[in-house]
Amino acid sequence: MTLSALSPDTQALTRRVTALSVAVAAVLIVVKTAAWLASGSVAMLASLSDSGLDLVASLITFFAVRYAAAPPDAEHRFGHGKAEAFSSLMQGGLVFASGALIGQEAIRALLNPRPVEQGLLAMAVMVVSIGLTLALIIAQSKVLKSTGSIAVSGDRAHYAADLGSNAVALVGIGAAAFLGVGWLDAFAGLIVALWLIWGAVGVFREAASQLMDRELPDEDRARIVALATEDPRLLGVHQLRTRASGPYVHMQMHADLEAGISLTEAHSIMVAAENRLLEAFPAADIIIHPDPRGQAESHGGLFAEAQHG
Repeated sequence: MTLSALSPDTQALTRRVTALSVAVAAVLIVVKTAAWLASGSVAMLASLSDSGLDLVASLITFFAVRYAAAPPDAEHRFGHGKAEAFSSLMQGGLVFASGALIGQEAIRALLNPRPVEQGLLAMAVMVVSIGLTLALIIAQSKVLKSTGSIAVSGDRAHYAADLGSNAVALVGIGAAAFLGVGWLDAFAGLIVALWLIWGAVGVFREAASQLMDRELPDEDRARIVALATEDPRLLGVHQLRTRASGPYVHMQMHADLEAGISLTEAHSIMVAAENRLLEAFPAADIIIHPDPRGQAESHGGLFAEAQHG
């Protein structure tokens, strides 16, 4: 069975939210640059550097989701979905590098604290940054419910880290500018750096799971079995294998049927099961192998011997 295409509405949602991500990152770079030049704040510099990498990461996501949604072709029979996982890996690498560089700058500033100028301007910029980031995360969360895009998930993960880091930077700038506690600005920058590194590790983990063809969550596997066996003529499912590839889901299984039925009836049962699964997983690639009940044999040689479920 061929890979079912993503619906136009789903593709449009993903494209719109990635374009919004790019726009938000660009606006934040402009306002944070002005605030950093005016204030000299290490926490603001940390936040500015993060936004710069956000723009790069968002651009990667912007193009990756469009490539991943392209239909299968002669060179990529399983589609291009893993482009999203590669996008997430690149995002994670950028965020990790950003955290390391910011941490280095923050440690230097802790050893040699500097005063923060134009603290009110810097704080106002951070409030604007928090508002825009929160609005973007809400939009991304809504799209994720419809698409499950790992690239959008990775993009949301680092913006979620930004939300926390912006709040920390706001506190650090305020303390340094109005309470005269200069070291708190550098300390806030260090917390932002650690936050970014932790977020990058999470993105790496999620992308690696998809690239290594990790099974779908147990609840999804249970749903697949329930839908496949909804027809009482399909007596059971075994050797179920699943994986995600960007916006697509691949599933393979063996189905138990009565031994005496005709090939035509077996085909009809398989097609009906595929249609039920496609209603729940519209972008699924489904292969169902029928077995006469009680007469199933191992398939796949040594590879199959390691299979479970």
